[in-house]
Amino acid sequence: METLIASSEFAASSEFAASSGLAASSEFGSEHTVEQVGEFDVIARSLVGRIQPVTTELGPGDDAAIVTSGDGRVVVSSDMLVEGRHFRMDWSSPRDIGRKAVAQNAADVVSMGARPTAFTVSLGCPPSTPVDVVDGISAGIWDAATDLGAGVVGGDLVQSPVIVVSVTVLGDLGGRPAVLRSGAKVGDRIAVAGLFGCSAAGLALLLDEAEGFPDLLASHRIPNPPYESAWAAAGSAHSMTDVSDGLIADLRHLAEASDVRFDIFSATVPTSPDVASASEVLDVDPLDWILSGGEDHGFAATFGPEVEIPSGWTVIGEVVGGSGVTVDGSLRESGGGWHSFSTTGTTAV
Repeated sequence: METLIASSEFAASSEFAASSGLAASSEFGSEHTVEQVGEFDVIARSLVGRIQPVTTELGPGDDAAIVTSGDGRVVVSSDMLVEGRHFRMDWSSPRDIGRKAVAQNAADVVSMGARPTAFTVSLGCPPSTPVDVVDGISAGIWDAATDLGAGVVGGDLVQSPVIVVSVTVLGDLGGRPAVLRSGAKVGDRIAVAGLFGCSAAGLALLLDEAEGFPDLLASHRIPNPPYESAWAAAGSAHSMTDVSDGLIADLRHLAEASDVRFDIFSATVPTSPDVASASEVLDVDPLDWILSGGEDHGFAATFGPEVEIPSGWTVIGEVVGGSGVTVDGSLRESGGGWHSFSTTGTTAV
């Protein structure tokens, strides 16, 4: 069994968790700010009572963490959430933000067939940030990581103008080949797992300050990727990706990487009945959300014609010769969705 050493200032500082005895009886209550509590004690609060999985050989407490990798290979991905761009504090609780940070990061390695084993988390925040906000973000991160059987093994805490959460995930393939974007073949069936358009609908409702539709709002605030469906497909899928930028945009990534064309049929894409209802309230075309809305964090994959489609997956089209993505027979030159430097894409503000 091999080990991976993860650089971690967070881990170097975390000896406070063992030595300072910070817990519910801490002299610093939730009404204090990060500046008042101090960097090391804030870090210590996030570590008290946390249990690492068996894949963590050495957790926080030294200059770096050590994580085992039974496969001998490590799948790694990083994501960042910035206040005002990816979340708003008046829309989401700190715990929601922590869970979202882990979900969108974990989906990247899961889409390649790996199981997350460890996360490192770096947090930037203003000195005036209430310590209970940081506690809440930390709790959400630990909750989501624990649900996946993974640990939080390190990171960093720094001062920044707004709250920034940067997460890196390590994943284990368990001896299986990675499922890449480039494996789609002519004749494959295109299938998806999850519901589409829900997060974009939730965002639109929040922006419009519309009432109702709690499930759509929750879809935007706290993604719930269908991890089990992705793992079930890992042994048979020719290609796979998580859908975070929008269905058409991410299908185009698969088609381009595989040098093929994807033909899909919009009526077959799974969604929630609430999406159509919300579209009537806001007077928009629900297909815009379903096909181009970002942050659903479902999965898209292709399967050979001889393969039984795994449970949790819905066939929405087929792979043919050519390039690009067609929807109901029409080529989609652009797919909308998320673009980090766009001022018009799906965004929290």
